[in-house]
Amino acid sequence: MSLFITKLYADFLEDLEIGQGRSPKTVENYDRYLKRFFTQQGVQKVADITSDAVRAFRRYLNELAPYHDNKGVGLATQNYHFIALRQFLKYLAKRDVSALSPDKIGLAKLGERDIDVLYPEEMDALLATARDQRQETRTGDSNESYSARANKDILGKRDSALLEVLYSTGVRVAEVVRLDRDDMKSKGSGPIHDAADVRSELAVRGKGNKVRVVFLSNAAREAVARYLQVRHDMDPALFIRHSPNAKLGESMRLTTRSVQRMIKKYARAAGLTKVITPHTLRHSFATDLLTNGADVRQVQQLLGHASITTTQVYTHLTDVRLKEVHDKYHRKNKA
Repeated sequence: MSLFITKLYADFLEDLEIGQGRSPKTVENYDRYLKRFFTQQGVQKVADITSDAVRAFRRYLNELAPYHDNKGVGLATQNYHFIALRQFLKYLAKRDVSALSPDKIGLAKLGERDIDVLYPEEMDALLATARDQRQETRTGDSNESYSARANKDILGKRDSALLEVLYSTGVRVAEVVRLDRDDMKSKGSGPIHDAADVRSELAVRGKGNKVRVVFLSNAAREAVARYLQVRHDMDPALFIRHSPNAKLGESMRLTTRSVQRMIKKYARAAGLTKVITPHTLRHSFATDLLTNGADVRQVQQLLGHASITTTQVYTHLTDVRLKEVHDKYHRKNKA
């Protein structure tokens, strides 16, 4: 690419992160989507970004769909490419650089999202499985060393606390792994000894660098306290890896991928056949609130959705749940 467009592109990514407060992950995704467009279409200068190039790239993604990473490029992912391109073109307009109008780039219409949620009894089974592992380590295998039993015990407590926090607050997985121990301390408290020392509400920083307040249930506070009571490290992160092979000074903070694997493990142990991810717990949190009478705008605030439309998808799920209740209980004694 020419030096001019290369400089504009670097400035755009910088503006995304610093000027617009987008997360590093969002910037990384935009960079990947745009580079794919530039490379595939041979873009060397701003004038190369034309309606014809956009149409050709759309065909390319559509034809690539069945083969890409053996998973396909879904319509939603295809749209992300064009959203990134529109944002770049809007930035060029702001810089008074003559370019294709962002309005000329349309997005594919998507069908309703398929959202998996856990019904209360399924959620209870998932949480109970983590609690059971925690309790099993108290007796353990007589052939296991003390250090092995202690490690299993702390892992069980960590996993139980993590699941309880996710379901109690509805936070995103990226938000929960960013939490620090100090975030949990009640105002003015020292070390956490029991649930009373754990905050009942906390501020989390979500998408767009926006801060919102979420709330911890008593069960979540108790689980966090049990976990922190057995932590003897100095790592500031709330949830960490407990690895005997850790290097001195290395950050032990859990990654989002670690949390995904952990939830998958407990879902399998609980006998749940659904595909369950950290976001499933977020969906389940929202659905549980709406089913029990919460207002959709209140749920929007708790989830940190910028648009009420995003939250309203959950009302369809609660409608389905109510239909199941109606079919099960209404006029059940009638022939």
